[in-house]
Amino acid sequence: MPDLERASQGLGQHPALVLVDIIKGFTDPDCPLGSAADDVVEANRKLLVAFRSKGLPVFFTTVVYHNDQQARVFRDRVPALELLPPDSHWIEVDPRLEPLAGERIVEKQWASGFFKTDLDESLRELGVDSLVVTGLTTSGCVRATAVDGLQYDYKVVVPVEAVGDRNPDAHRANLFDLNAKYADVLDLDTVLNYI
Repeated sequence: MPDLERASQGLGQHPALVLVDIIKGFTDPDCPLGSAADDVVEANRKLLVAFRSKGLPVFFTTVVYHNDQQARVFRDRVPALELLPPDSHWIEVDPRLEPLAGERIVEKQWASGFFKTDLDESLRELGVDSLVVTGLTTSGCVRATAVDGLQYDYKVVVPVEAVGDRNPDAHRANLFDLNAKYADVLDLDTVLNYI
């Protein structure tokens, strides 16, 4: 079966940066959820500098479970998620990417940054028309957030160097699939030039 024809969309006039789950629990290999992600963090630092210098909106997501019933099936499937209650240091944004005043941290319980959160409402209030979606992990929360971004009618760009996964094969496969249908998967320099 041939590949689908698709049109590259790039970014709109009012993009926002959504850093998905670049939290200590995912960037510290000492956490069962984590992996070495220094290169991903550095790519995100560059994106943050670019977005902040233009005064463009920045959103972070983190995973937090406030009670035993939230996302019960997901947590039963991935028991290491139990490490993410509100008092855990694992839920904190990686300190190399410290949010500034006014940059929202969206708490979520499932994969997508949009599912059962106010992310879409917050983006609409700011007039955002497109997203740069980054973070961890490519095959999980990044993919889910990018797909939902499209489903909420945003143009979505995923910079290759700014996303990562514990599994290199899953990383590559999901980038291929995202680019085929849901987002423009581009190198970091191209994305920085768009901004």
